[in-house]
Amino acid sequence: MTSPSITREEYRKAKNKRKKRLRPWAFYTFLIIFLSILTYSIYQVYTWSLDNKHTKELTKELADDIKPIKNDSEGELVNPPKEDDKENDYWYYTSLPFYEVDFTKLKEKNSDTIAFIHMFETNINYPVVQTNNNEYYLSRSYDKTKNAAGWVFMDYRNNIDNLSDNTVIYGHGRLDKTVFGSLKNALNKSWQNNKDNYIIWLSTEKENMMFQIFSIYTIEKESYYIETNFKTTKDKETWLNTMQSRNQGIKTTTVSTSDKILTLSTCENAYGGRIVVQAKLIKRQIKE
Repeated sequence: MTSPSITREEYRKAKNKRKKRLRPWAFYTFLIIFLSILTYSIYQVYTWSLDNKHTKELTKELADDIKPIKNDSEGELVNPPKEDDKENDYWYYTSLPFYEVDFTKLKEKNSDTIAFIHMFETNINYPVVQTNNNEYYLSRSYDKTKNAAGWVFMDYRNNIDNLSDNTVIYGHGRLDKTVFGSLKNALNKSWQNNKDNYIIWLSTEKENMMFQIFSIYTIEKESYYIETNFKTTKDKETWLNTMQSRNQGIKTTTVSTSDKILTLSTCENAYGGRIVVQAKLIKRQIKE
């Protein structure tokens, strides 16, 4: 028995009929996927906006309540150059006043507060917190509420009362320039051309400190630059040479293995890039 044959026209009509049956399903599948992506994107933008709003409100509240004050009292010079090296910027920077804040008020707001950081020509004017890991404040604000903007925090391996070879402070690189979002200013030539910007002030309950920047650069995500202590002097020397060699354009200064280093780190992009600013301790003042 032979199977019935169909004409070319009948085959074409049957094929078109199948296509018509499939088209609504394809359309609705595409529509569901599109609406899901759109809904998720709107939700992400909405929560991002809420997080930014909360961070800005909290930052303003802190700025109104906790104002850094200048302290012109003398301090201890750290690793000064030779006295006859009068042209060294070190002498200019160490003539500047310290900045300090009322830690009693800060501790009342958040008991994890261990320092206050201040940096010219940026929005970096924040209390610094620390806990027993480096994850908590990636997604918590200063008031410890859930917030993708996070807060400015010190590496859990560091001790603010006994500085490591390298003290590391982190913050998200937010597009609205809150937290460490304005650290990218340091990559601009206009910022780098003003030597007054090359100082970072760090105040704690026990002392005020002044750091002179020696290296600014971008790099892919790695762990070498955030090493906190070194087993040998040679290891630290190699590390310092590497950090200095990465410097992108600023007028640098000499660094030695006896220097205490401060590293500020933030994300440059969504692909793991980092913006890094590194400075050495040049002056400190013990609080009475």
